[in-house]
Amino acid sequence: MQVPRSIFREYDIRGLAERDLTDAVARAIGLGFGATLERGPRTVLVARDCRLSSDRLFAALTGGLLDAGCDVVDLGVGPTPYLYNGAYEVPASGAIMITGSHNAGNENGFKMMRGRGSFYGEAIQALRARIEADDLPIAAERGTMSALDRRSDYVACLTKGISLARTNIRFVLDAGNGAGGPLALEAMRSLGLNPDPLFCEMDGNFPNHHPDPTVEKNLEALVARVRETGAELGLAFDGDADRLGAVDADGNVIWGDRLLVLFAREVLATHPGAAILGEVKCSQTLYDDIAKHGGRPIVWKTGHSLIKAKMKEEHALLAGEMSGHLFFADRYYGYDDALYAALRLLEIVAKEKRSIGELLSDLPHTVTTAELRVDCADAIKFAVVRQVTEHFQKAGREVLTTDGARISFGGPSEPCWGLVRASNTGPVLVLRFEAPNAETCAAIRAEVEEVVRSARGACAE
Repeated sequence: MQVPRSIFREYDIRGLAERDLTDAVARAIGLGFGATLERGPRTVLVARDCRLSSDRLFAALTGGLLDAGCDVVDLGVGPTPYLYNGAYEVPASGAIMITGSHNAGNENGFKMMRGRGSFYGEAIQALRARIEADDLPIAAERGTMSALDRRSDYVACLTKGISLARTNIRFVLDAGNGAGGPLALEAMRSLGLNPDPLFCEMDGNFPNHHPDPTVEKNLEALVARVRETGAELGLAFDGDADRLGAVDADGNVIWGDRLLVLFAREVLATHPGAAILGEVKCSQTLYDDIAKHGGRPIVWKTGHSLIKAKMKEEHALLAGEMSGHLFFADRYYGYDDALYAALRLLEIVAKEKRSIGELLSDLPHTVTTAELRVDCADAIKFAVVRQVTEHFQKAGREVLTTDGARISFGGPSEPCWGLVRASNTGPVLVLRFEAPNAETCAAIRAEVEEVVRSARGACAE
C-alpha cells in the first residue's frame, strides 16, 4: 500500500486530514499497530480531540484495530493527557490518541503508546514499512468495541494532592477552543477556583486563534483579558492540551524554560538532589538555577517521547521543553499534561505572596532569540549539523552534541551559546541563541548563521 512517507514522523503520525489521512490509510495504521502488539488478549484504548476529522478517523482506525483482533475501548473526546491517564489506570496493551496537537484544524494524526511507553522513532518507521509491505494480517476473530467514560476519574486524578493556600486567585484560562477546556474548568472549579474562561468551548474550527501557545500572536486575546481584568496570570493550552502557555500579570509571556524554573524550585524544596531535565533549546539560566537549588540538571534531546524515556532512565522527577510540554513524575505519572501543570502553577501562585514576575526576578537577565527555522533538505540536514559541529570544535569551542550542536561562546555555565539542530519532523534546521546582552547575541548569531550557510552550500553540492 502506498502511503505518504512524510506523515510518519519521529514522535507521531501527522498530516493533512483529507489529503494524507484517508480512511484507507487510517485503517491500515490500525491493522499495522494491532499486529505490532503481542499475541493473546490485546486491548487498545482510543480517544480523540475535537477536530472535525477526528470522528471519521476514529471509525477508520478502530475498524483496522478490530480487524487485527484487538479489543477497542473508546474513551471518547478529550485532551491527549486524558488518554495517557487511561493508559496508566486501565489495563491495556496499547493506546492511540487521534489529534493534530497544536497544528491547524485541517491537520490531524495519531499519538501512540505500547503499554505505558511511547511508540516512536524506529517503531513508527517499522509500522510504515509494514504498511508499505502490506503485512497487515486480519485476525480470524474480530475484536470487540466498548465505551468507557473516564472523565470524572481523570479530574479526580488531576486534583488529587493539589493543595491551595487560597482559592481567590484571579486568572484567565484560554483553551484555544481545543479539547482541554471543559475538563480543565471542571477540575479547577472542583478545587474551589473561579477561572475566567476564554475560548474554553470545544470547536474543531478553532475560530478565535491557532491552537498553539508558543506563538505570541496566539496569546494576544489572553494578554488583553489579563490586563483588562487585572488578573494575576493567564494560562493557555494547545489543541490537545499537552502544552501549557502562561503570561504574568503584566502580560509578559512566561516561556517553558522559565516555567520549569518555578516548578524545579518547588520540587527541589522537598526533594533535594533530584534530577531535572530540560531540552537543548532551554536557557542556560535554567540549568544554573537547578544546580543552585541543589538539583541535578540534565540537558536532553527535544521531543516528548524522548524526554519521557530519559526521565525513566534517570529517575527524574520533572522535565520540560520550551514548547510548554511539562512532565511531572513528582506526585504524578511523568507524562506531559497541561491541565495538571496548570494546577501545579496555581498551587505555587496560591501560596506565594509575590507575583510570578517577582518570583523570577532573581534570574540573570539574558537576551534570547525565538526558535529560528532555516529551510534545509532532509537529505542533508544532519550532515550540515555535523559540519557545523566540526567547525566549532576545530575552533576550540565546547560543543554539546546531545541533540544537534549547542556551541558555548562563554565560560563554564555562562549564558552565551548558539544552537543548530536538525528538526525531526521536517526539512528544517532549528537555531536559537542566548547571550548576556543584545550586541553579543547578535554577534554569535551572525557567526553561527554564516557557518550554517557555508555548510549547507557544501552539503548540497
